Amino acid sequence: MVEDHTTVAVQRYLDQLAGDTTAEPIVRDVLARSARRLEILCGSLLRREYPRLMRPPMNLQQEELLSALVERLIRALRAVRPESVRVFFALANQHLRWELNDLARRLDDSPAAVELHDSSLAAAAPASAVTRGPSPRMVRMLEAIQSLPEDEREVFDLVRVQGLTQVETAALLGVATKTVQRRLNRGLVLLTTRLRAAGTPSTSSLPEPRQASGAAGS
Repeated sequence: MVEDHTTVAVQRYLDQLAGDTTAEPIVRDVLARSARRLEILCGSLLRREYPRLMRPPMNLQQEELLSALVERLIRALRAVRPESVRVFFALANQHLRWELNDLARRLDDSPAAVELHDSSLAAAAPASAVTRGPSPRMVRMLEAIQSLPEDEREVFDLVRVQGLTQVETAALLGVATKTVQRRLNRGLVLLTTRLRAAGTPSTSSLPEPRQASGAAGS
């Protein structure tokens, strides 16, 4: 089991960051504590949607991508103060895609290098992280997600928002894959019930979880 939930630790630093005008040390603490999750996010997105960047002549490695993402986040966090872990990782996801798209455009010398799949960002990021604010329907959905129990909320974020597989999520959290499946299923049931009560039809606007072979047992 992970010594301390990444979510809890990162939220603690974000709370400090919100009230601090000399933020550089806190920013570095946030990035250090979230580095493992950011690394998994880099590797997952690179392999799934940008595999050609891993081949010659680019030969992009996960470690290089993580380094570039950290540099982007250091600059971004000088001006932006994410109020929650979800917003922080949505911001990271956004900058990660920007970095990958920049690299793909450089490779192809074309502005249409890579098709964007930003539904997760539209679902996760607030007005400060995207060009338009969320719709009332999306606000209700975000509130319902925020109201989930901590374990279910973290698994939902990793699988349905950040796009990790259940196997990757289990490795990150230090639990069995079946535990991730149970938490995700419980979270989806709770969300469906709460969204219907609030007049929001479903969670279908969020990305479907990816399946991965070789899922661990209980």
